Amino acid sequence: MAETPKTKESEAAFIRQVGAKEVRKLRAQSKVTQTVWSGLGMMGLVGWSVAVPTLLGAALGIWLDKRYPGIHSWTLTLLIIGLVIGCLNAWHWVAKEDREMREELETPKKGRHKDE
Repeated sequence: MAETPKTKESEAAFIRQVGAKEVRKLRAQSKVTQTVWSGLGMMGLVGWSVAVPTLLGAALGIWLDKRYPGIHSWTLTLLIIGLVIGCLNAWHWVAKEDREMREELETPKKGRHKDE
C-alpha cells in the first residue's frame, strides 16, 4: 500500500510531537535536583530576608527605649516595622524568582521546534 503525502506529513508531525515531549521530559528530570536545592535556598533567603530586618528593628528599639524612654515602646514599634519591611523584601524576592521561572519556561530555546 502506497503512503500518500498527507499520511507522511501527519506521521512527521507526530514524530516531532513525540520528540518534543521527550525533550521536555528529559529536561524536567535533569532539573529535579536543581529544583530541590534551589527551593531550599529560596526558603533560607526568604527566612533571612524577614528575620534580619525584624531583629534589627527590635535591637534599635531596645537601644532607643534605653536612651529615650517614653509612653510608647520603641522596641515593639520598630519590631513591627522591621517585620513589615522583611515581609515586603521576601515578597519581592519570591515574585522575582517566580517571574524568572515563568520567563524561562515561556522563552523558546534556539534551534527548537515551535511545538515543543
